[in-house]
Amino acid sequence: MIPRPSALLHLLAGDAQADRVVPPTGITARLTTFAAAAMAFLTVFALALSLATGRLADRWGTALAQSSTIRISAPEEQMDAQVLAVMDVLATTPGIRDARVLTDDEQRALLEPWFGPDLPLDTLPVPRLIEVLETEEGYDSAGLRARLAGEAPGAVLDDHTRWREPLVRAADRLRALGLISIGLIATTTAVIITLAASAALAANEQVIRVLRLVGARDAYIARAFVRRFTLRALAGAALGAAFGMAAIWLLPDADPTGGFLTGLGFQGGEWLLPLLIPPLAALVAFAATRRAALATLKERS
Repeated sequence: MIPRPSALLHLLAGDAQADRVVPPTGITARLTTFAAAAMAFLTVFALALSLATGRLADRWGTALAQSSTIRISAPEEQMDAQVLAVMDVLATTPGIRDARVLTDDEQRALLEPWFGPDLPLDTLPVPRLIEVLETEEGYDSAGLRARLAGEAPGAVLDDHTRWREPLVRAADRLRALGLISIGLIATTTAVIITLAASAALAANEQVIRVLRLVGARDAYIARAFVRRFTLRALAGAALGAAFGMAAIWLLPDADPTGGFLTGLGFQGGEWLLPLLIPPLAALVAFAATRRAALATLKERS
């Protein structure tokens, strides 16, 4: 339940007499504040993971969708002729924006992660690679394969479909996992705050009984618990979100050669999203505490 603006102002203003029902310090206060801070810290990282994997999926989908590779495997005496034949075919193929033969240094850089920096390309039967960049409309891959089979039998077209789809699917699943994690964190926060509120109610049972004797209603008593625990969750979540944003900011900058983890973080306006975590944590605490307080008071009426 989300409070109306007038109810929210009344909640924040509080009631000095009702506030005495809830102890300002103690294990429940520390538990609520620590739990909200820890969960907000984790939420920042889960949010950063979701946003980073979303960007990664878009980047992989766009980059690999507009590029292809042609691998030429042929005897040394036929290699140059087949390379020229492939380049001629690509020059007359609609949808091809650019094509170029990778140099030995570029091929050595591609193979370096697997074979080391001292790979002797001159003495190994390494295929020649041609990078193909396509237009937005793309080209007919089946037709291009047929032409290559006739003009250059040693040429094999790889349009990156078998690489692109699994990568994008994995990134999408990671993004969904991040969103699920945020939901689990919110649920766990609600459970912890509910337990803390129930413990506070049990610890103040005698005070609550006296308040009832003098005419206090359950809604009046519950309001004190709701306000105190909501403000504790708000303060703890603000602290945890601040530490989480600082930790994200200290991570290495995105590096094309550094892999995925160096791109974990926020970009531009995404830095405003963690600021929503403290008020959302306060809303979760409000709903959880109100439900727990009213339910507990009803059982003990």
